[in-house]
Amino acid sequence: MSDYVPEPEHPDEEAGFDTGTDDSGFDDPVIAEPPHPVNWNLLGPEDLETEWLELNRWVDWLRHTYGLPAAVVPPFWHHHPELLWELSALHLHWLCAYDPEQNGSAPLGWHRDFADARQRLRDWVSASGTRLDRDRPTRQTTWPGEDPAPPVEDVVIGDREGEFVEFVLAEVAKRQTEEDDFYRNLDLATGEIS
Repeated sequence: MSDYVPEPEHPDEEAGFDTGTDDSGFDDPVIAEPPHPVNWNLLGPEDLETEWLELNRWVDWLRHTYGLPAAVVPPFWHHHPELLWELSALHLHWLCAYDPEQNGSAPLGWHRDFADARQRLRDWVSASGTRLDRDRPTRQTTWPGEDPAPPVEDVVIGDREGEFVEFVLAEVAKRQTEEDDFYRNLDLATGEIS
């Protein structure tokens, strides 16, 4: 009797990832292009929504897979740009490390860098003050001559998933307004902003 257990055809499915494989056996990849850095400041509304949802899905997988406490990845990480950029970079690094074309030692490098990233995440979470059951904006230092920062108050959020969806919809609407304003002020003849 053999102890051989065949590898799953799509290992990401076991990890909770939708690989986009349909019943026909043809793959429709969720990500249709090679991994690339995400500049959150430059994404259009549709890409912004896609990237938020993909990163949220991956962060959820990460916290479950590695048993990460809220001191490393808090539920409201999406409200804190410092956590967004760190987790986004970690996600990109993971995508590249586990690319089938990558060197076999790349996952080990990712885990080494993940250890460093966990410490930075702890530092960001500590500085922001976000916790398991409540959130508050990251405190800002007011420099001489600037208006004082508004008071920082904790907000209790009872439904993380519902709040995340509302947050993403608001961010997408805000980005759409910014994009509409940009094009409304763009002179198509000269390419200049009026």
